[in-house]
Amino acid sequence: MAERSFAREVEDLRLGAGQEFRGEGILAITKALLECGVSYVAGYQGAPISHLMDVLSDAQEILSDLGVHFESSASEATAAATLAASVMYPVRGAVTFKAPVGINVASDALANLTSGGVTGGALIIIGEDYGEGSSIMQERSHAFAMKSQIWLVDPRPDVASIAKAVHDSFELSEASNTPVMLEVRIRACHVHGRFATRDNVRPAFPLSRALEQPSRDTNRIVLPPASFLHEKEKIEQRWPAAVEFIHARGMNETFDGDIGDIGIIMQGGMYNGVISALREAGLADVWGETRVPLYVMNVTYPIVDREVIDFCRGKKAVLMVEEGQPEFIEQALHKILRNADIPARLHGKDLFPMAGEYTAQVMGTAIGAFIRRWRSDVLPDSARAPNIDRIEVDDKIRALADVVPPRPPGFCTGCPERPIFSAMKLVEKELGPHHVAADIGCHLFSILPPFNIGATTMGYGLGPASASAFNIPAGKRSISMMGDGGFWHNGLTSGVGNAVFNQHDGVIVVVDNYYSAATGGQDIPSSRADNRSRSTKHPIVEAVKGVGAKWVRQIDRTYDVTRMRDTLREALTTKEKGPKVIVASSECMLNKQRRVKPLTAAAAKRGERIVRERFGVDEDVCSGDHACIRLSGCPSLSVKPTSDPLKDNPVAAVDNSCVGCGHCGEVADAAVLCPSFYRADIVSNPTAFEARLDRLWRRMIGALQRWRAGRRVMFEQEAA
Repeated sequence: MAERSFAREVEDLRLGAGQEFRGEGILAITKALLECGVSYVAGYQGAPISHLMDVLSDAQEILSDLGVHFESSASEATAAATLAASVMYPVRGAVTFKAPVGINVASDALANLTSGGVTGGALIIIGEDYGEGSSIMQERSHAFAMKSQIWLVDPRPDVASIAKAVHDSFELSEASNTPVMLEVRIRACHVHGRFATRDNVRPAFPLSRALEQPSRDTNRIVLPPASFLHEKEKIEQRWPAAVEFIHARGMNETFDGDIGDIGIIMQGGMYNGVISALREAGLADVWGETRVPLYVMNVTYPIVDREVIDFCRGKKAVLMVEEGQPEFIEQALHKILRNADIPARLHGKDLFPMAGEYTAQVMGTAIGAFIRRWRSDVLPDSARAPNIDRIEVDDKIRALADVVPPRPPGFCTGCPERPIFSAMKLVEKELGPHHVAADIGCHLFSILPPFNIGATTMGYGLGPASASAFNIPAGKRSISMMGDGGFWHNGLTSGVGNAVFNQHDGVIVVVDNYYSAATGGQDIPSSRADNRSRSTKHPIVEAVKGVGAKWVRQIDRTYDVTRMRDTLREALTTKEKGPKVIVASSECMLNKQRRVKPLTAAAAKRGERIVRERFGVDEDVCSGDHACIRLSGCPSLSVKPTSDPLKDNPVAAVDNSCVGCGHCGEVADAAVLCPSFYRADIVSNPTAFEARLDRLWRRMIGALQRWRAGRRVMFEQEAA
């Protein structure tokens, strides 16, 4: 069950020639793929490209009508390896995944693919997750493109430009027999716009023909002696063919301006930011008309030397806008200009920061400094001051940083992973701290307060593998975490299989929430719901036992903190050798709410009886020590003041975001905290008997409250 449905939007994929597409960048890419006659598409979900997989999944009927094969891959490596279909046959294929982590996973397949080259067009659509909105380590995909010589396309963040880049990329791949990466940045994925569509095209060479008429060319297989010739072929044939195609097709763009003695060169993805900065300086308008000449590198690798030389000729200075580090493009431009005896001064990282996202403030500061240095006369008087581009922060806003605590990411309300770590904290109290190897996924939030659990994270599904070094005799065992998404990604072999083979005596906790929850809630082999086009309901426990694990425990309700605690304690203290695997299962609460709420609302509208569970805290019983909050951390648990003069601290309270998971009460029971938690059943469309009973209880409670209030007044009068 994906994060959202695109059932309505995918109907736009049926638009024909001359019609207008309106929507976001992800859908524009999908529409362009169908216009290009793609034969197959594969991929692995991950922000900011997850929605492309979700769109394709919702568009199964359209893909089937066109004869396009689509599949959700087990990993990025699996997806990249499917491009092998374009090596021997003239079929167009595309894969998509998050970058650069996806490229790291897929690197083996991609390196082999680009070594032998392709016959059909091979397109790798990567969501470049760099900057303040990212969730991964900060790296660029540019280095991998250079290392393996895969052409890198970075289109302007404009829907029409993105769609055109898809068409151009397939043709570039075929013209140079080289796979092409289409780099789509976070904002480009979600930018909205419009473009004139073309007709969808059925694949010219069906995959079925390849099966029925198999072909092979040993020169394209990475084996000696052919592999020794691939490098020369890249340099002597593919590279020149790519450069010629890029230049002839005009994939890079030049925008002229009347201030001809300076210019700005940029990655295509930086275009919108550059135009905004120039507009703020009064040197461009809202339509993109610029006074400063621009050279937009919609293809950032390979660089077309002649275009750079032509743009820089006759200019005093040029600014290179290259986000991220190292400054690969800037270094290359220095070499190109020096070899061509072009005297233009090249600026880049001397004005821009070496690392970090180029936000509006960063872009404005650097471009402003560049123009003031070389052509301050074209700026309005108000923009000539040296600090004009700095954004001044009000003292009152700055003071907020001293009183407002930071809000790190955390588990959602009702998350079934939270009680796992509550249980760990209880075990830690008994047995002391253990080395905990964390993993990529929602459970990584455990490293933050209130749990503060987890020492390392090395990659998706690599939690157990990262604990392998601790497979030594000692007084304590290591604990390693892994989600069900990471388990099926590669953790079954690199984690559990490796631990079985090496007789690792540690504890492995597999968090099974029925979905690849961290990437948007997509189905995986162990998902428990029916899927119309995928095979699900394959238990993780059976897979774990299948690779040889003997000590395996299944917990089907993680909210049972007592059982979770006891199972962890058993795993950490048993004398049985070998890996101890705990599969802790409960449905992702976000996905559960997405699934249940529409059904509940529809049932309530039909007049059916609906019961919702909510939890609360009896403030008369609550001691105010807040241990429940420290052991739970649920966002619905808060505090409120109390009128009780005998209590110094505010009491705990449950707000309206509660989803009735019961974790707060369970952890209070397991930790023997206090009996202040209660459960309330909220009934919609009650039966006649329930309604009469409710009225009776209200009258009785009202009478008792009035009696108590009267007694209080009487005692106060007597005391006076």
